[in-house]
Amino acid sequence: MLVLGIESSCDETGLALYDTDAGLLAHALHSQIAMHQEYGGVVPELASRDHIRRALPLAEQVLADAGKPLSAVDAIAYTQGPGLAGALLVGASVANALGFALDKPVVGVHHLEGHLLSPLLAPDAPEFPFVALLVSGGHTQLMEVRGFGQYRMLGETLDDAAGEAFDKTAKLLGIGYPGGPAVSRLADFGTPGRFDLPRPMKHSGNLDFSFSGLKTAVLTQVKSLGTNVCEQEKADLARGFVDAIVDVLVSKSMAALKQTSLKTLVVAGGVGANTQLREGLNLAAKRRGYRVHYPDLAFCTDNGAMIAFAGAMRLTHWPDEADTSYAYTVRPRWDLSEIARGM
Repeated sequence: MLVLGIESSCDETGLALYDTDAGLLAHALHSQIAMHQEYGGVVPELASRDHIRRALPLAEQVLADAGKPLSAVDAIAYTQGPGLAGALLVGASVANALGFALDKPVVGVHHLEGHLLSPLLAPDAPEFPFVALLVSGGHTQLMEVRGFGQYRMLGETLDDAAGEAFDKTAKLLGIGYPGGPAVSRLADFGTPGRFDLPRPMKHSGNLDFSFSGLKTAVLTQVKSLGTNVCEQEKADLARGFVDAIVDVLVSKSMAALKQTSLKTLVVAGGVGANTQLREGLNLAAKRRGYRVHYPDLAFCTDNGAMIAFAGAMRLTHWPDEADTSYAYTVRPRWDLSEIARGM
C-alpha cells in the first residue's frame, strides 16, 4: 500500500510517500520559520495561507523523487489534529480533494501519534513495548506504548510544555524565535551552576510535569540582572535553564521506565533534537541498563513522513478507518487516549 502523508498542523508543511513493503520512499518539508521570525512566533493566518501555497508543489516533488505517478497512490493520510484550526483545514481539504479525485480512501491521523511512531522509521527501530517521551512545542507527555494504537498516559504537563518554556525563555533572553535551538546553543557557552534554577515537580511522586514556574524563575533572574546584561550572563542563565529542564525530563523518564518495568525509552518531538537532553538521557539510561531510541533529526520536528507512516499503520491494522465520504472535520484539541485501541 502506497500512502501519501500530509502534515500541516502548525508552521511546517510536510509531504511524504510511504510504502508498506518498501518503507519511506520520499519526503519533503517547507518550514515557515523565516516568515514568522519577524513576529516572534507563529501567526496562524499567515501559516494557513503558506500551507495553501506549499502543499501541492511539495506533493509533486515527493512523487517525482519517488518516481511514482499520482495515480499509484492507494490512500492519503493527513493530520486531523491537534494543531491550529486553519492550518489543519488546509491539509484536510487537500487530502480529501485528492482522495475524491483519485477515488482513494483518506484517513485522519493524530499529530502526536505521528510523533510517537516516528522513531520506527529509523534503521534501528525499537520494538514494542516501550515508554515514550513526547516533547514538542505544545506537549510534554510520558506514554506507555504496547503496540500500534495501544497507548496509556503516564504523565503530562499541567501548564507550559517544555518547548513553550524554551520559546518563552528565549524571548526573556532576547535571542529570538524559534527559542529551542537558540537557547540550547547559548547554553553550550554557559557556566554550569552559575544559576541554580528550580526543578518543578521533580519529586512530586507522580509522572506529571510543570514548567511555568521555571519560566517565572528565569524572568526573576533577568529582572535582577538589570538592563546591562552581558552575553556571558545570558549564556549562564540559559545553561541553568537547560540543565533544569533536562534534569526533570530525565528523572521522570527513568521513573516511568521503573514504574512500568520496561527497558526501552523512545523520545519524539522537536525538543527530542536537543543535544543536552540526548546526552542526559543516554547517560542515565546507560547507568540503569535501559535503551533510548530517537527519530532521525529530520523527523524530530513536524514532517509528512510520520503522518504517512502512522496513516499506513492505521489502515493496515484497522481498514475500517478508511474514509471515502470525503466529508471532514479537524480537531484542534484532541486527546491521544481517544484513539487508543486494545490497551
